[in-house]
Amino acid sequence: MLSEPSYLAARMVASTIEKHFEDNLATARDTGAECLATMPPLHIIEAVIDAAFWASLQKEEGHPPKISIALLHPSQARLHLKFGTPLRLTPHNLKKLAPAVERPGVHLAVWNKNDEAFIWGTSHILPGICFVLEVVEPGLMIIKHSRADGFGKFVNVAILNGDQVKFVAPQTGEMAEYPAMLSSLLGKTLPSYLSNKVNVLIELAAVMRAHGRGGIVAIVPSHSDNWRKSVVHPITYPVEPAYDAINKLMVKYELQENVTHWQDKLLQAIEIVGGFTAVDGATIINQDNELLAFGAKLTRSDDSQRIERMNVTEPVIGAEPKVLHPAQNGGTRHLAAAQFVHDQRDAIALVASQDGNFTIFAWSAKLNMVHANRIDVLLM
Repeated sequence: MLSEPSYLAARMVASTIEKHFEDNLATARDTGAECLATMPPLHIIEAVIDAAFWASLQKEEGHPPKISIALLHPSQARLHLKFGTPLRLTPHNLKKLAPAVERPGVHLAVWNKNDEAFIWGTSHILPGICFVLEVVEPGLMIIKHSRADGFGKFVNVAILNGDQVKFVAPQTGEMAEYPAMLSSLLGKTLPSYLSNKVNVLIELAAVMRAHGRGGIVAIVPSHSDNWRKSVVHPITYPVEPAYDAINKLMVKYELQENVTHWQDKLLQAIEIVGGFTAVDGATIINQDNELLAFGAKLTRSDDSQRIERMNVTEPVIGAEPKVLHPAQNGGTRHLAAAQFVHDQRDAIALVASQDGNFTIFAWSAKLNMVHANRIDVLLM
């Protein structure tokens, strides 16, 4: 039998997380989704959170563990590795196995037998709406799930940092006001013509956070040069002709026989663009994901007013919207991005801070002001 969890947050959040998975699995079944995960029992959810937390505070040969744990029945696993003898789910065993599963996309697979949780192997491919817990650093864990269709970044459910817990807010009726990128990160199914384009921006955001230098990406309309009014000239690093490798790959998507090979080439092209976001200044891409310039200095256009206020939100339960002056929300990058979107209302801007914070700036017609949405809790 499992012992009672000694990490208090495990007991506090488990029932809410159980309800989240019940609701999402039911919704996925109602929409006809197949290959869905089996709902994990409440006591196993508690046990995984508890064991992962205490494992995160230990070290193996001087390194804190980084682990991804999936609650997965062996019958649902594809491309899996199965241990000859399942191991009890304990902090010690998680710590010992961590060095073998640090690579992205590899999950320790856990399931219960006779009310006991066991680590039975690893899996590379997960069913839809599969519970995943990722140990990021000591005391910091992300609970997330795979998407119903199995494609794209996992959907974050909760962030546990020591005794602090943040639950990602569910979708609301205001989702139409948000950029499609945010809708996708919150688990909203997008039209097929949008989903791949949005996935490009999400992967680009991940690259920006990963290089840790901070950066700005301005996404502008493809058939307009109006954005040039909000950039200092001459542009330090124009790209002529525009770098269109991502766009060419997107056009060829339907023709691909080897989707994995296509995805690898797409990620490589995104990483190339993402690398330029580390250069001081803004990276400019259009809505067809073509790189137009990098290292650009954003400025207020001559025919615009200086931005004085914006709406700031975070997709976390209990977080209240705030109307602030842009200078109260961050440094010069945030102020420049807010002014740019204030001037170019058909553009959006992505801002990554060196500390890992990430914000989407977009114009809200409903609020008649710039809307800054902090989404770092969705990108972890």
